[in-house]
Amino acid sequence: MLIIKVKKDENIDRAIKRYRRKYRNTKVLREIRERKEYTKPSASKREQLKKAQYREQFLLEKEK
Repeated sequence: MLIIKVKKDENIDRAIKRYRRKYRNTKVLREIRERKEYTKPSASKREQLKKAQYREQFLLEKEK
């Protein structure tokens, strides 16, 4: 549970902005979207491998 303490003389919009930032950093929304539909373990491993290959290629090009 996220707790946001509104400081004295703080604008409510600022407090809402801090709440949204904290919520985004907990990655709850990402997890909800992932659980929306089932993905086979082999498909998730394949996706991870694909991301790792892309990252490796990106870093190699960056070094050149």
